[in-house]
Amino acid sequence: MVARLIADLPDKADWVKVFDPRDCTVFVACDNPPEVGVQARVDLTVGSGGPKIILHGRVISRRPAADDGGPAGCAIAVTFEDREKINYISGYVRGGLLDLRSRRRLPLRLRVTYGSLDGPVETVTRDINEEGVFVVTERPLPEQSEVHLRIDIPGGEPLAVTGVVGHTVVIEDEDVPGMGILFRADDALRARLRDAVDALERRFVAGDLPDDVLM
Repeated sequence: MVARLIADLPDKADWVKVFDPRDCTVFVACDNPPEVGVQARVDLTVGSGGPKIILHGRVISRRPAADDGGPAGCAIAVTFEDREKINYISGYVRGGLLDLRSRRRLPLRLRVTYGSLDGPVETVTRDINEEGVFVVTERPLPEQSEVHLRIDIPGGEPLAVTGVVGHTVVIEDEDVPGMGILFRADDALRARLRDAVDALERRFVAGDLPDDVLM
């Protein structure tokens, strides 16, 4: 069973009150906190009209009733796979990453198809910006390989791009397996990529993307 929790933070400043970077835990206030060890999904919204993030993890502690320590609720240890989402939220709260296009990474699960020696592979992204994308796969292509991708954009035209594998992550690395791909693009395509990522970010911050993209 997976417990579904809702965390609506009224203000950006509330993020630092509920997130502990030392162990990557998020405290979720709730009247009937699930038991320790239960798997949990947290639908997190930061600030009025801020982005909606779906986090996954496990309950590691609970406060059954409000006391001097704070409200009733539980602490969720966020999965390693969702750390990029945490990085985005922390940057959003600080107000810095949204202005640094070269560094922002939208933690979105977009459908993507890429070419390999075994034929087309369908998978998802872990994050994307206008410079490149991280593609989730247990069989990443060799570094420096050229790869052709089709990235589906919810409610929009897919992006057809070519890129080069810049780095790979394998299962043994104890991280999300896959490959980081740097786009190869002329000025026109670069502008289209920037516009597409800008549009995705606006929808992301407005909470206007479907849940399967946020998973």
